[in-house]
Amino acid sequence: MAEVIIVKNESAAGELVARSIRALIVGKLDAVLGLATGSTPSPIYRALARSFMERPIDVSRVRGFALDEYVGMPAEHPQSYRAVITREVVEPLGLTPGNIHVPNGDLSTIQTAGLDYEHAIVEAGGVDVQILGIGRTGHLGFNEPGSSFASTTRVKTLTEATRADNARFFDSPADVPVQCITQGLGTILRARHLILLALGQTKADAIAAAVEGPITASQPGSAIQFHAHVTVIVDEAAASKLTNLHYYKHSWANKPAWQEM
Repeated sequence: MAEVIIVKNESAAGELVARSIRALIVGKLDAVLGLATGSTPSPIYRALARSFMERPIDVSRVRGFALDEYVGMPAEHPQSYRAVITREVVEPLGLTPGNIHVPNGDLSTIQTAGLDYEHAIVEAGGVDVQILGIGRTGHLGFNEPGSSFASTTRVKTLTEATRADNARFFDSPADVPVQCITQGLGTILRARHLILLALGQTKADAIAAAVEGPITASQPGSAIQFHAHVTVIVDEAAASKLTNLHYYKHSWANKPAWQEM
């Protein structure tokens, strides 16, 4: 069973995850982070930036792997995930740019990009902690409903629902790319620790399906039930459809001080 933590707001969520990641880096200077993009993980990166500014630590050797990238979008485009990761993670946290990897969406090398990314993750020793958000359709990364639990980094076609959700970042919905390259569910599940963050009522159904629903490719988020070390952090709204909500709160309130997240 995943550890489910209910927090008051996004700020509390960000601080909680930031403390865990900081502790990881202090204990392992070349820690490997799995980096999600979008609005959901922003509180985590803001909290980490504040932590590193107030109490500096050496992050020069920290490595990172982004979950996904749009296919055919130039890396310099402001909404490419390479640009987003640079702007919202690398620069605020003071990470070494060359240590942070994003799937290659260049059309000229797209046929081998997935395998190349898988090799890079393996060569880095695997991901220590993978930050995740979840879409309304239950997707993790860009693994849309129907994705194989054994899937690795590959090109996927985005659903219209996902494109509509991402349209807020573009001048026009038509500007949202149709294809992406994403870590597969199998790739994500190889990370040693998964931290899934979800905020707001619109994520309640997806969270309930991921944490308590049947394991099914129709709900990619349910793949987390296969993992031995999962932390799900939600606010009251996102947690509102969890059947075992009372137990999750009781468990967190009585967690031993020595037990890590």
